[in-house]
Amino acid sequence: MRQLNLTRRGLLAVAAMALAGCGYRPLYGKTDANANVAAELSEIAVAEQGERAGQLVRNELISTLGAGGSRYLLKLDVTEKTQAVSSVAKSVVDRHRYRLNVSYLLVAAGSGEEMASGKSFSNVSYDTVQEPVADLQAAENARERAARELAQDLKIRLSAFFATRPS
Repeated sequence: MRQLNLTRRGLLAVAAMALAGCGYRPLYGKTDANANVAAELSEIAVAEQGERAGQLVRNELISTLGAGGSRYLLKLDVTEKTQAVSSVAKSVVDRHRYRLNVSYLLVAAGSGEEMASGKSFSNVSYDTVQEPVADLQAAENARERAARELAQDLKIRLSAFFATRPS
């Protein structure tokens, strides 16, 4: 029994030493090697959106980034598409896919210099049951879920940009 405890302790010590050298650093933490990513994210202003899907993505970004700064401007081009996926004969339930696409461009507010750009998307599914109110609510819930997923993906992409860019 004593030998087993010593073996476990030895394995834990070896694992701790191996992990200590892996170079892990928190994405949102402060380090000397990179700027404070959270502070950089809070300096992003998100451009106004004309369509409802774009407004939802913008609202989620403002909530997650703490946006409202004036150093950077994030421009979004949001498009949405709904597609029927399956319909079973003699059934009132239909399956739909809601797809939200975004092209984004991060620019320096003062100079207009392009800092980062890219594309992302979110696919979510929902069912309709041929009840008008329930069907509308299911579609709206899918839109909101897609906006949350897309905003989270954009936050991760922007965080990675700020964490890896040279000072």
